[in-house]
Amino acid sequence: MSIVAPGPATLPTAPAEAGIGPLLRGWREQRRVSQLELALRAGSSARHISFIETGRSRPSEEMVLRLAEHLDVPVRERNALLLAAGYAPHYPETPLDDPAMDALRDGMERLIQGYEPYPALVVDATYHVLAANRGIAMLLDGIPETLLEPPLNAMRLTLHPEGLAPRIRNLRAWRDHLLAQMDRQIALRRSQPLRALYEEVAAYPVPDPAEDDESLGPVPYFALPMQIEHDGRVLSFISSISTFNTPMDVTVAELAIETFLPADPATVKYLHSLHS
Repeated sequence: MSIVAPGPATLPTAPAEAGIGPLLRGWREQRRVSQLELALRAGSSARHISFIETGRSRPSEEMVLRLAEHLDVPVRERNALLLAAGYAPHYPETPLDDPAMDALRDGMERLIQGYEPYPALVVDATYHVLAANRGIAMLLDGIPETLLEPPLNAMRLTLHPEGLAPRIRNLRAWRDHLLAQMDRQIALRRSQPLRALYEEVAAYPVPDPAEDDESLGPVPYFALPMQIEHDGRVLSFISSISTFNTPMDVTVAELAIETFLPADPATVKYLHSLHS
């Protein structure tokens, strides 16, 4: 269950010849914010924003950070904006196995362990599994070793035809939910690795409608459950994802803790019987 570092820290790069203008304009247009609206939010002028985007003016470091804040630019991409403007990155990217992260790692491990017998895991921005508890290990019983070799990827494990997909009774609905979730994150982060993962898992074969179990009737839940077979039973889980408030480190900003809450009394009873 120990947290596994995803790899060495790397700071983002941006083509120096492009400058900050095209990057800023791209984020502004993606957020559907006009130059005037952005200027009002940031305490500037539409003329100044226009000059930055066309390369006629170089913003101060403080202005870059202020504009990024008002455009809700992810932390990693804020560093890219700074680099494109000729400044040093503002946010560090500390490896998870760094001693400075001891408190964070211990806290997350205690959290997911304390959530047992219910499943919980920690993933990074591209859904690599950094830690998981025994509830997750239970769901992965019988998965081929080739899919369990590091780095584990939660989306690949879930949607691969040799992974959890054949066991998910409402696969089409759950798959649509996961792909929509990834699509929203791609729009937020503009991440090429995430886009590549999306294209990979979206191309996995999906059972014909007749093979996908839609006989479970109307969903009487407060959120879409994942209904998955385990040891001859159908377990139902509601997924919840938690992230860190006001992160000041790229690594921390890209961590997410996903927990699976039992969606019916039968699932609660079964999981507690395994844990006792």
